[in-house]
Parts: sequence; structure tokens; C-alpha cells
Amino acid sequence: MTAFPRVRPRRLRTTPAMRGLVRETRLDPGQLIAPVFVREDIAAPVPISSMPGQFQFDLDSLRRYAARCAEAGLGGIDLFGVPGTRDATGSAALAAEGILNRGIAAVREEVGDALVVIADTCLDEFTDHGHCGVLDEEGRVDNDATLELYAQMALAQARAGTHMVSPSGMMDGQVGVIRDALDAEGFEEVAILAYSAKYASAFYGPFREAVASTLRGDRRSYQQDPANLREGVREALLDVEEGADIVMVKPALSSLDVIAAVAAVSPVPVAAYQVSGEYAMVEAAAERGWIAREAVIEETLTAIRRAGADLILSYWALEVAEGRLSTP
Repeated sequence: MTAFPRVRPRRLRTTPAMRGLVRETRLDPGQLIAPVFVREDIAAPVPISSMPGQFQFDLDSLRRYAARCAEAGLGGIDLFGVPGTRDATGSAALAAEGILNRGIAAVREEVGDALVVIADTCLDEFTDHGHCGVLDEEGRVDNDATLELYAQMALAQARAGTHMVSPSGMMDGQVGVIRDALDAEGFEEVAILAYSAKYASAFYGPFREAVASTLRGDRRSYQQDPANLREGVREALLDVEEGADIVMVKPALSSLDVIAAVAAVSPVPVAAYQVSGEYAMVEAAAERGWIAREAVIEETLTAIRRAGADLILSYWALEVAEGRLSTP
């Protein structure tokens, strides 16, 4: 008599209902954050050519988009500013009337507390050289001088109404300096989402178009080497010590091992950023008919959650939350 297997894992894969019943990893709109670009001196949304379906928003259209995000049950919206003018110190980032701070105020006025409003706390969109901080006489990013500006930027964002600041420049000590500044001015409830393990990745290209980047050179002297895992874990734990409420790994898909390693030791929630290059590759391949777009979107987001991310920043966040993916 032929021996057949008694243990048959396929029993739990027989129907969509069965597969759903035992699914280990689930996507919930409340765990998703939409990165959004608000641009000065435009009167209507401007398409981003390298990120089909994404736009630079004016203030009115930003309000409408934020309202959709809140109605769809998204967890948050992360705002990036695109100013009309730039200078060596990124002064428009500190101004109350700067486009990013006006965007924060507009979104808070529109949605109140129905959506977590997050602000990118970095100077790269605002400097004429495109780096994340001020430069010294030799053209290198001056870590400690930059920290002083980050503190001022975070305070401007808090005054504008952000729920959370998000230092992304990878300066040593940035979380601690910002936490001290916020607490000293009575903003103890403003949270910090720290870009802790941010790698000097080749996947950021389309983002540079989205913010009209003026970057000269590269950021390898302050962003991490993509070859290093332990360094990413160390950076995350340092940010926790300095007061980070959430730590983040970026980019997501090429750093799944880092996400898992950080999640294994982090006492605070872990976020991951599914970045512009990841988005653009899927959209380009789908446009050519090479992949099943919606299935790939769901699979990538699920992989990031499965690796250990509690929160995901994704340019597909609103589409997923509104149920416009039709995968089984």
C-alpha cells in the first residue's frame, strides 16, 4: 500500500476564505503613511514624470488630498516642501510662511486630529546645494551647525501644528537636539519619527525630481553604506536613547534584513519607507505589461510588514486604503 502524507499544509490553502483565515501578515490602512509634496508658486497639481500617479500639490489640492487620506482611514501623511527659492542655509525651512509650514497648517486645519500629520525635518529641499545640512569652508556637511538649524526647523513645524517631526538628515545627535528643543518650548507631545537607518541608496532618484533637488555630489559621508546591517541597528538604538518615538529604515525592500534586525531589538515602533525608486520600477514594469501591478504592490507591502515594520510610508498608501487594489 502506498503511503500518503498525513500532514498536508495545502489543506489551509484550498479557498480564498481559508487562506484569509490563516494569513499571518495583514495590511491595515491605519499602518500606512502617504508621503506628499507641497510646492510653492503653483495653482494646480503638477505631475511627477518619474513617479506616474504622484504630484506636487498646491495648498488647495493638498487639503483635498489630506481629506481623502483621513476619510480612507490612513494612519498619517508625511509632508515634504518644494520652495520657490533656496539658499545656502535653507532658511525657507525655518520661516513660518515657508511652504512646508504653510502646508502643515493647511492640513491640520482641514483634518484636525483625524490623521497624523508628519513633517520632514531636513534641509535638503531648501538648500541651494541640495545637501541635508549647512556646509563648512571645505564644502563638507557641518554636523553640529546643522543640528542647530534642525532644532529651529522642528520648532517651526511644531508651531505650524505638526503632530510629528521627522529628522531625515542622518546627522549625529539630531534626535536628542530636537527633543530638547521641543520640550523646552512646551511641545512635549510632538513626537519624533527618526530616520535611523537611512542608506545612501540608488533608489532615491525619482524623489530628487519630486523635490526639484539641486544636489551636488552625493551623501555618502552622512547616509549609511548599504553594505552595513549592524550599523543600522546601532543607529536605531542610539535614536531610541535620544528620545525617538518611532525609528525608521529606508529604503524598505533592499533593507528587509535590517528591518527585521531593528524590529527584533527596538522597544518602539519600527517604520519603513517604500521609496520613490521602488515605486517607479513597479509602475514602469507594469506599464509595459511585464508584471501584474496590483499583485506586486500588495506583495511588496506585505513583505515589508512581514519583515517587522509596524508602519509603512508608501506612495501607494491612499490607493491601498481606498480599496482600489483588486487582488484576490
